[in-house]
Amino acid sequence: MDPISRRLLERLPQKIDLSLDRMRALCAALCDPQDRLPAVVHVAGTNGKGSTVAFLRAMAEAAGLRVHVYTSPHLVRFNERIRLAGDLIETDALNALLDRVEARACP
Repeated sequence: MDPISRRLLERLPQKIDLSLDRMRALCAALCDPQDRLPAVVHVAGTNGKGSTVAFLRAMAEAAGLRVHVYTSPHLVRFNERIRLAGDLIETDALNALLDRVEARACP
């Protein structure tokens, strides 16, 4: 298991909580970043999500747009899930973001 996946796994709560209370509290602690997101396309379903996202990304980039993508699962490293303007997020940048989130997260 890669270090970032291990780090995130350690943060999982011991009991299952299907509410959004923890996520709402974290977003509030981070000054509600979801309210400042640009347009988002959410691709869901059973099959073809990866191909659909690759196609949409190629079209948007061909139109001159900057495209950021989060996909799941990853194959080897957690970083594979996050692309910023076409490039995989660097480990140092991802660790810095996790540090910022963990500093504000409630125990």
